[in-house]
Amino acid sequence: MAVVSPSQEVAPGVVLVETGYVRPGIAAAWIVRGKRSAAVVETGTALSVPRILDALAAQGLRLEDVSHVVVTHVHLDHAAGAGALLRRLPAARLVVHPRGARHMIDPSKLLAGAADVYGGEAEIRKLYGDVAPAPADRVVEAPDGLAIDLGERPLRFLDSPGHAKHHFVVHDPATRGFFTGDTFGISYRQHDGPNGPFMFPTTTPVQLDPPALFASIDRMLAERPERMYLTHFGMLEGNIPARAEALKRAVDGHVRVARGAPAGPGRQAAIRAGLARQLLESLAAHGWTGRPEDALSWFAVDLDLNAQGLEVWLASQEEA
Repeated sequence: MAVVSPSQEVAPGVVLVETGYVRPGIAAAWIVRGKRSAAVVETGTALSVPRILDALAAQGLRLEDVSHVVVTHVHLDHAAGAGALLRRLPAARLVVHPRGARHMIDPSKLLAGAADVYGGEAEIRKLYGDVAPAPADRVVEAPDGLAIDLGERPLRFLDSPGHAKHHFVVHDPATRGFFTGDTFGISYRQHDGPNGPFMFPTTTPVQLDPPALFASIDRMLAERPERMYLTHFGMLEGNIPARAEALKRAVDGHVRVARGAPAGPGRQAAIRAGLARQLLESLAAHGWTGRPEDALSWFAVDLDLNAQGLEVWLASQEEA
């Protein structure tokens, strides 16, 4: 599947919206249409809101037709636009994991944590725009198993820890698909090869839990999905169990690299270097024939964040 821009229907009633985060093909939001209303799944950043509104209009949807805004978890590349989007959608309620709801109502701690990772408030504003709080009376906490109905189109929320404790995935039985957030990793379309999509983990700080992540992946597989709607990036269709196994192998590889890095001040840099080598080896084995320097550039932020997350996870294992 090629990168699509600015929006395109990729399955019946499912529209991919390019959010414009960092560069094209990095992050998607999704519009899901039922017979009575529509939902927006993932919001991107506050800077993404005009793109989502344009996509709604292109689909012939009025602002008041959107009944729900859904964020799979509260990391800012997925949820920073929620408050700003709610201001434009008069009938919509925000559906969020119970562990993340308070951070949508008061995003100050999210912003402070992101500033520590990305290098200050100015950089956060550049990446995510002005992050607005969500009104508490418009926030719906979604425990495991909650379902909403868009009109003959239910969406069901399944708790999916592993990437973050405040993460759920969204099951769309109508297309036998899942909106996976970061639970099914990342798969940039530029790196598809003769063996199909290239799967890469996202092990960003601070709640990585590999066994829980594997359990969450298996829980989705139990529904026999035919499609996965990845925030990073696009729809994966067909041969989903094989994609899942490739992702698990990649996570195991990340863990091996992390465990093999020497303790001390240089551990994070050593992990990153190991992940970069592993990335290039995996791409070559997958049949991708692009230039190594292009792959390292494309995955540069992911390598940085994955190394940070693995170092935090190692520290937690050592403390335990």
